[in-house]
Amino acid sequence: MEWLKKEWRQRGLLKNIQLTFSGCLGPCDLPNVVTVSSSSESIWLGNIRHFRHYLALVDWASLTKAAERFLPLPQEFDELRFDPFRLTESAARSEVAIENAL
Repeated sequence: MEWLKKEWRQRGLLKNIQLTFSGCLGPCDLPNVVTVSSSSESIWLGNIRHFRHYLALVDWASLTKAAERFLPLPQEFDELRFDPFRLTESAARSEVAIENAL
C-alpha cells in the first residue's frame, strides 16, 4: 500500500483521481477491494492480489489524468469486477426462504 500511495503522489494524481484506503468498503468477506468512480458509474474490483494489478491501476489513472476524461479500465480488471449490491445465490435463497416463512 505504501508503494501505491507514494506512486499516486509522485504522478500527481491526488487532485484528479481520489485514492482512499479503507479496512472495509462493504463486502468485507472479499479481500483487497477497490472502487473506481466517475459521475456516471462506480466500478468495484475485488481480490486485487498482484503487484501488476496495482501498477496497471496507477498507469490507468495516469492515462485518465492526461486524457482529462474517465477512461475505461484495462481488460485485465474484467475478471476482478463485481457488483456489491447483487445478492449471491445462497443469500438470494435465504431471502426467499425468509419471505416464504412469513
